[in-house]
Amino acid sequence: MSDKFDYAGLGLKCGLEIHQQLNSKQKLFCRCPTQIRETGESTYEFFRYLRPTASEMGETDRAALEQSKLKRKYVYKGYDSTCLVENDDEPPKKLDRESLDIALSITKLLNMKPVDQVHVMRKIVVDGSNTSGFQRTAFLAKDGYLDTSIGPVGVGVLCLEEEACQKIEDQGDSIIYSLDRLGIPLVEIGTDPDIISPEHAKETARQIGMLLRSTGKVKRGLGTIRQDVNISIAKGARVELKGVQALDMIETIVEREVERQVNLLAFRDELLKRDASVCDTIFDVTDLFKDTKSKVVKKALKKGKVLAVLLSGFSGFVGREVQPGRRLGTEFSDRAKTSGVGGIFHTDELPNYGITDDEVRALRETVGAGENDAVVMVADLEKRARGAMESVIARAGEALEGVPEETRRALPDGNSSYLRPLPGAARMYPETDVPQTEISADYFESVKIPELLTERAKRFESEYNLHKELSEKIVYSTYLPLFEEIMQLFNGNPNITATLVVRTLTGTLPELKRDGVEVDRLEDSHFIDVFSLVADGDISKEAIDQILRAIANKPVLSARDAAEELGLGGTDTESIEAFIDSVIDERQDFVREKGLGAVGPLMGPVMAEFRGKVDGKVISDVLKQKINKYINS
Repeated sequence: MSDKFDYAGLGLKCGLEIHQQLNSKQKLFCRCPTQIRETGESTYEFFRYLRPTASEMGETDRAALEQSKLKRKYVYKGYDSTCLVENDDEPPKKLDRESLDIALSITKLLNMKPVDQVHVMRKIVVDGSNTSGFQRTAFLAKDGYLDTSIGPVGVGVLCLEEEACQKIEDQGDSIIYSLDRLGIPLVEIGTDPDIISPEHAKETARQIGMLLRSTGKVKRGLGTIRQDVNISIAKGARVELKGVQALDMIETIVEREVERQVNLLAFRDELLKRDASVCDTIFDVTDLFKDTKSKVVKKALKKGKVLAVLLSGFSGFVGREVQPGRRLGTEFSDRAKTSGVGGIFHTDELPNYGITDDEVRALRETVGAGENDAVVMVADLEKRARGAMESVIARAGEALEGVPEETRRALPDGNSSYLRPLPGAARMYPETDVPQTEISADYFESVKIPELLTERAKRFESEYNLHKELSEKIVYSTYLPLFEEIMQLFNGNPNITATLVVRTLTGTLPELKRDGVEVDRLEDSHFIDVFSLVADGDISKEAIDQILRAIANKPVLSARDAAEELGLGGTDTESIEAFIDSVIDERQDFVREKGLGAVGPLMGPVMAEFRGKVDGKVISDVLKQKINKYINS
C-alpha cells in the first residue's frame, strides 16, 4: 500500500466485524442440513411483503425505515432440504448444540469471556434476506483479544447467529431469494477500534481467519466468510463498510474510505467559505423538457415528471471526486436510488445525455441558480422522483456538516457506495420462541481448544520433513483433512511422502483445473485409491496426474481400472533392464565419453517409455548400474 496518508495524524480508528459460517451438520434453529443447493433443484416457492416493526421500547430502527421505502415483493425458493422454520411457518427449535460448541471453541481461541446464559434476540431486517423480517442472533462472549505484530487488538463481541437467504436475482420491483442458506450458523466477531493502518487491518483479518480455520469446523469457499470494516478519522464519522469478500482488498478499502472522509471534510470547509446552502424547495420543471431529445428524460415523461433542487454555492463540487472514479454527485445519486430511481442529473455534468445547453439555461433560470450554484434533477414517476429529491436535499445538507454516519457497500475496486443509515438499538428485541441456554463453568471447560494452523504447519515440517512453504500451503488448504487421512493410512510407506501428497493436492489439482479438468468430481476415496496403487508399487508417482484426469472424466472408474485403461500397470524389472541395455547399445560412444554423466541425458528416452509405469528413482538406479557396468567392462 502507498504511504498516502499519515493515519496516526488523521486519528484513524478502525475495527473489523468478521462473519464466518460454521460447518455444522444442522442449521442453527432447525434440523435441516447446511447444504447449498442449485436453484434449479427448488421444489416450491412463495412470496412475502415485509415492513419494519417497532422495538420493545416502541421505536422503529432508522435503517429498517429506509429499507422499507421501496415496496418490493420477495420471492423465496424452497427445497426438499428446507422446512417450515425457514418459511417462518413454524417456531424455531432449540439452539443447535454442535454450533454452540464450535462457537465456544472460537471464544477460547480469542481469549474471550462467555456469558452465563445465552439469550437469543431478533434483529430487524426488512431487505427480504429473511422470511420473518428479522435475523436471530445471540450474544455469546466479550472482552477478548488477539495478538498482532503491532500489539494486541481487543475483541469486544462474539455473537452466534443465523445466516441470511442467498439473493438469486434482483428484478427491480421484486427480488428472488434462496432458502438453502437461511439458518446456516455463523459467528460474528467484532474487534475494538484498535487497528491503526490499512496494513494492520489486513494482518488482523488474516489472524482471525487463521484462528477460525484452526477449528476445522468452518465452511470454506466464496461467500462463507465476510469482513465488514468500521472506519473513522478525527472530525469525520464512523462508517461501516459491508461485504468485503477478499482479504487482499481490506487495505485498499481502508485507504479509500480515509481518502473519502478527508475529501468530504475539505469540501465542507470550502463550501462553508462560499456560504453554500441547500434550498429545501423541490421544483417541478417538467414543462422545460416537453420537447427534449434526451432518451432518458423522454422515457420518464411518459408517466412521470422532472423535478429539481437548488444547491447554492455547490457549483464545481458536485462533479468533484471523493474517491477515484466517484464524485460527490455519485453520493447524491446513491441516496436518490433508495427511492427507486435509476439516477440523477446535475449541472456540473450538463449539457450531456441528450440534454442541451438551452435546456440547462432554462433549468437554471427557473430555479434561480447563480454562477456558483448547482442544480440537481431527476426524471421518474412523481412519487419516486420526489423521494429522490428529498434524499438529495438531505445528503447535500450533510455535505455542509462533513462526513455522515452511514453503512456503505464495499465495491470490488476498493471504493464504496451508500447502503443505508447506521442501525441503532431499536433494531433489536427479544426472541421469545427460543429458550435460553446455560453455559456452566464445567461446560465451557470441556470445550477443546484446537491446534492452531501455524503450530500444525511447524509440526508437519518436523514430523514429515516437509518444506516450510509446502507445510503452510497444506494447512491453509481445503484438502488438509484429506492430507492427514492419507498420511495416517500410509504411515511408514516409503513410496508415499508428505511432499508427494501435498504437491498432488495443492499443485497437480490446480494445474488440472487450469487445463479444464473437472476436479470437483474427484472424491476423497479416489485420491486414497490412487495413493494405494503408488504405495503398493503398482504405478509410479508420475502416473498420478494421468489417472486423476481419467477418473475426473469418468468418476465411476476405480484407480486400478483407470491405470489399466491407460496402460499404466506395473512393469517387470527384466523389461526395464532390456530397454536400458538397448538404449546404451545405441549410444555407446556417448556413454564412453560421458561415463556416469550420461545418466541425465539418457533418463529422457527411458522415462518416455516407462512414464507412469515405473518410478523415476527406480529407472535412475537401474540406469546408473547399467552404465557403471558398461564403462567398467
